[in-house]
Amino acid sequence: MIRVDALDVRFGAVHAVRGASFAVAPGESFGLVGESGSGKSTVLRALAGLVDAWTGSMALQGRALGRRRDRTFFRSVQMVFQDPYGSLHPRQTVDRILAEPLAIHGLPDSRIPRALEEVSLPAAIRFRYPHQLSGGQRQRVAIARALIADPAVLLLDEPTSALDVSVQAEVLNLLADLRAARQLTCILVSHNLAVVAHLCGRLAVMQGGRIVETLDTPTLRAGQAAHPHTRELFALSRDLEA
Repeated sequence: MIRVDALDVRFGAVHAVRGASFAVAPGESFGLVGESGSGKSTVLRALAGLVDAWTGSMALQGRALGRRRDRTFFRSVQMVFQDPYGSLHPRQTVDRILAEPLAIHGLPDSRIPRALEEVSLPAAIRFRYPHQLSGGQRQRVAIARALIADPAVLLLDEPTSALDVSVQAEVLNLLADLRAARQLTCILVSHNLAVVAHLCGRLAVMQGGRIVETLDTPTLRAGQAAHPHTRELFALSRDLEA
């Protein structure tokens, strides 16, 4: 479904991503893990068409992606951002927020009640504003917005890091259920190995803009990572859980 080869991203003198390569199969959930500044979110944004200062190659379903993407791409690929309050327009109701992608893609507003139900939100919030919702509810609205046009690929940039710990598990379980029900191909970016292991069967570990190791979740959980940085992140995640 997705192939990235020798991706380089530069912002002036900053070499943010260095030769990143990976492939994601249809229906697979793949993780990008690393500390802040490792380049993982930049990879996701380049793939989403939000960064154009890149070289290398990227492809979706075998079709090469250029720096400019068409409407078909943006219906097929959607992104959920880290901060749900920042990604939702504060002066638009939930109804308006969900209606916008429908209008762009020529789809009926009748999808809105189903979209809210899919993310376990009550119909009563449809005409509320983001500031009237909890953090978990706002992120559920962001997920509903991303899925309302039936994309094939969902890009998730730290989707639970801005939420209370008590709400994080609920949102992760919701994402797992939606991925299975819709057969979505997902790429999840996180600094938290436990979050990635919950949703992803495989993951790539980034450090200093490079992918230093790619492994599957059973290998990670068995403590059999090969690269020292992966072992360090794994040890840290276990310490935090303890």
